[in-house]
Amino acid sequence: MAKPTVALPHYKWRLLIAYDGTHYAGWQFQVSPPTVQCIVEKALVQVTKLQREDLHLVGASRTDAGVHAWGQVAHFVTPFNHDSLETIHAALNGLLPSDIRVREMSAAMPEFHARFSAKSKVYIYKIYNDSIMDPFQRRYAYHSVYKLNTAAMREAAKTFIGKHDFSAFVNASRNDRVPDPVKTIFRFDVTETGALLQLEVEGSGFLYRQVRNMVALLLQIGREAIPPDIVPKILATRDRRELAKYALSAPPHGLYLVTVKYNEEHLLPPLGCPTTSFGRHHTISKCKLPFY
Repeated sequence: MAKPTVALPHYKWRLLIAYDGTHYAGWQFQVSPPTVQCIVEKALVQVTKLQREDLHLVGASRTDAGVHAWGQVAHFVTPFNHDSLETIHAALNGLLPSDIRVREMSAAMPEFHARFSAKSKVYIYKIYNDSIMDPFQRRYAYHSVYKLNTAAMREAAKTFIGKHDFSAFVNASRNDRVPDPVKTIFRFDVTETGALLQLEVEGSGFLYRQVRNMVALLLQIGREAIPPDIVPKILATRDRRELAKYALSAPPHGLYLVTVKYNEEHLLPPLGCPTTSFGRHHTISKCKLPFY
């Protein structure tokens, strides 16, 4: 007679992760070409001595190949608690490549889920609007040689705000899930700092390639190829082929996942768990080399 399985206690941990997505095939796990989740899991396996299947690592957003993040959130579980998170936090960053950093590590409530507990996500798309590209921005901003009409782009961006069916702005996904096409956009800001243009959008969630498709249309509006009032007309069709008449997806390297927002109760620390680690500062108690 088989022995009944006993559910072991588990502890949940939240990671705040930043990464340069240039050399990765997105967040979602795959071995080749490598993804950010794959690299983070390898580091966690080394630090925790657990198998990747036991960690149950989940990210808040499945960023695409080439997309960057400053505020990706992930969680994983272990069957044991930690007295302090500073050591494991330092060990993770010591094992990770320099283009992936764990910015924070904290204990999470059992109910917390990096993806399903999120109430909104904030993305920024960067555009370098000048005749000559800044070489230091080439991997992190899209280069537009056309002088963009930012007033027209702001006017058009406002029409995305609210609750809409975004079927016209979603690309076909490779996974079998049929996501709800109705999403809420809370704000869509267009700001200029010299030649750098930032499009910052916050929404309840986003469909596959939705942000890059919205940006692509705004670029066409900024070039004055089409008028700002085209946005509600395309939304109303709920047909991706209608958007394709005017714009293709903007390239991934200008896009950043900036913030994932949660309700305060989801971020409360559980009892008996260590405090949040923000990284360990190194100090020198005595300088051994004189300055000349």
